Amino acid sequence: MEKYKDIGLKLTPQRLAILGYLEGNKEHPSAEDIYKAVSKKFPTMSFATVYNTLETLRERGEVLELTIDPNKKRFDPNTKFHHHLICLKCKKIIDIHSDYNLDISKSDRAGFEIVGNHIEFYGICQKCKKAHGS
Repeated sequence: MEKYKDIGLKLTPQRLAILGYLEGNKEHPSAEDIYKAVSKKFPTMSFATVYNTLETLRERGEVLELTIDPNKKRFDPNTKFHHHLICLKCKKIIDIHSDYNLDISKSDRAGFEIVGNHIEFYGICQKCKKAHGS
């Protein structure tokens, strides 16, 4: 938690609970998910506290904001380079740590200098396949 002090984040008990929830979390939770989990311990915490904390962490590069689901933002505390595999039914997200060598032709780049990429793979997870008899 010391690294958060270094980025100028005031560590209130509520923020510590949010940071604790995010630490090692691979579920790519939404602000609502985090609020539901953390407000059990801090029932007076507002949703705005969770959202504002996430925005501050995003601005400082401590979480990634995923726009995979158009209905809600998801947050990824793993800021190391990786890709995602997304279930089209339940929206479960899995981290993919493989690197893929993609070559974009000079004409397709339209003068852009490529500085990075993020690949999203889509499919149906095992749980949803079983539930839907696929």
